[in-house]
Amino acid sequence: MHAKGVIRTLMAGTAAIVSFGTASAQTAPGPAGTAAGTTISNTALASYTVNGVQQTTSSNAATFLVDLKANLTVAPLGGNTPVTIGESGAVLKFTVTNNTNGTQDFLLTHVQSFLGGIFAGDNFNVDNVRIIVDSNGDNEYTAADTATYINELGADQTKTVFIVADVPANQAAALASVTLIAQIAQGGDPLKAGDPLVSNALTANRDGVVDVVFADNDSGFGDAALNGYGRSTLAYEITTRNVDLTIVKSSTVVSDPINLLVTPKAIPGAVVRYCLVVRNATVATPARNVNLTDLIPTNTTYEAGSLSVGGVAVGGECLTDGVTLTDAGGTVLPVSGITGSYDGTAKQVKVTIPTLTSLLPVAASFRVKIN
Repeated sequence: MHAKGVIRTLMAGTAAIVSFGTASAQTAPGPAGTAAGTTISNTALASYTVNGVQQTTSSNAATFLVDLKANLTVAPLGGNTPVTIGESGAVLKFTVTNNTNGTQDFLLTHVQSFLGGIFAGDNFNVDNVRIIVDSNGDNEYTAADTATYINELGADQTKTVFIVADVPANQAAALASVTLIAQIAQGGDPLKAGDPLVSNALTANRDGVVDVVFADNDSGFGDAALNGYGRSTLAYEITTRNVDLTIVKSSTVVSDPINLLVTPKAIPGAVVRYCLVVRNATVATPARNVNLTDLIPTNTTYEAGSLSVGGVAVGGECLTDGVTLTDAGGTVLPVSGITGSYDGTAKQVKVTIPTLTSLLPVAASFRVKIN
């Protein structure tokens, strides 16, 4: 749709000067404003009469480009993340919003410092920190999320960013704050990250050039206003320092040299199965590196090759043996990573459970012969 300028006579039979141009119908801009690079043009028109004859003349077009008003918002998504000592792949969630009137890239870094934290009790740093951008907008970190910077984010659009890190096995650990830092960068290339924007604040305005003007506020945590950066801080928080872990031990005579397998008795030469069932009753907090050790009782001899894990247990009694572990300790069970061994010098059985959750108890068993 086009609308022509209206000519208004100031004095009958003399002259009038008005602004004249064309305006195309368009969608109203979003909160970020008119898109950078938009051409705004205007022409003035003079109308007059000479000896009763109507005349017109127009000016040159005054044209300029809308400059880039660079701004962003970095904010926490949810609160601190509860973690356990030694946990790997723990996730903090943030959002980065492009408040710039243009499509931009955003470069992502982090800082963690006891002095820079806002949370009382910050006393450790996390390890193996990675910054990952959400790929599908579900706000959940998965293996499919691999991007390390935000690419081609439109005006007024938001992306979720994950900070993924490992919690050290430090028993004194309580809180680790991490600050996400986003920097506005040039857009335009979907295949690589753009260079950081540079402000033209000290340069005179140029009508035919898109200048860059930083409009960001001081977001705290060491930030400053009008620098093209935004920051936000969250923390990993050790919320549970212990779990309700129990171990139940039982013994069952499985055979003797007289009755064999039928109602065997605990006589010399009988074989006894010891069963150890360990449980973690604390929901959502795993126990890590659980070490079960058991000395072979006096007046008994360990039955070589009898150590097993994963048998069926009811209460504290093993009904069946599980997967046999070599006495030398070379067996590693798939998935669980459980290992075990027998030390003939110390006369001790040992089973190591890397992670024990509340979902599944672990049963270990071994056999001895009564001397």
